[in-house]
Amino acid sequence: MKTLPPALQAHLDSGTTTLAWCWRITRADGIAFGFTDHDCPLNFDGTEFEPDSGLTASEIRSGADLSVDAQDAAGALRSDRITEADILDGRWDNAEVELWRVNWASPAQRVLMRRGAIGQIRRGHHAFVAEIRSMSHLLGQTVGRTFQASCDAALGDARCGVDLEDPAYRGTGTVIDRLRDRAFTASGLGRFAPGWFRFGTLTWTTGLNAGRRAEVLAHDPSDGIAVITLLEAPIRPIGTSNSFTIHAGCDKRIATCGAKFGNVINFRGFPHIPGQDTILRYATSDGGHDGGVL
Repeated sequence: MKTLPPALQAHLDSGTTTLAWCWRITRADGIAFGFTDHDCPLNFDGTEFEPDSGLTASEIRSGADLSVDAQDAAGALRSDRITEADILDGRWDNAEVELWRVNWASPAQRVLMRRGAIGQIRRGHHAFVAEIRSMSHLLGQTVGRTFQASCDAALGDARCGVDLEDPAYRGTGTVIDRLRDRAFTASGLGRFAPGWFRFGTLTWTTGLNAGRRAEVLAHDPSDGIAVITLLEAPIRPIGTSNSFTIHAGCDKRIATCGAKFGNVINFRGFPHIPGQDTILRYATSDGGHDGGVL
């Protein structure tokens, strides 16, 4: 049960209220945004809450069990700070949300109703609906390691230990020509072997996608020119002469870990566990019981 500040409680007890909803949304890049369903700007805690942003809230759905409480925030794409391109680009995914009930006549009278994160975002041509999940959604996330043959570390993280800034694993390139919405030819990568950057990451340094990261699906060099295919097409089109940095990728197999990175000592998988074909093995008259793959 929430305890309201005395001033806000007195305002509610007066019988005539001046209340508004305020949302403070902090994206993963650290930028905070404020929105309100009131018709004038509100300011508190160092945040300006923008009015007339098209953001309205549904009822709050909650239960006494550990299920995820949720609320929908629906809005039109008419705030300069909420763009369709940013939504498609994933910049609002899992952003932290604070939901406040505020006396707009005296913003010091307010109460934090809940904290959560933005979940699924459904969008149309002119509007969107964002699901605001309560903190209990964290209880549904998998915690711990996975018992599997392949490595469960992310290439270059503290558990892996590979230095991706080593020139052997890092390259810079420039787009020569766009082939498709997610494939292009590039210069500057002629010294790398075919497939070196497959499963790696590419970060744009210039152009409309500057600062955005993409996963690499294929890397096929020929005569000093590399054809790079991304896993997904960028939201904004790839332009000729756009520059990027690209890091080597890993397929999580122990053979690749040793041959490509010389890092078997840090391999975080279990390459010798029995595979699923173990349950299909059966006795044979030729005595072939060496434990190999059937």
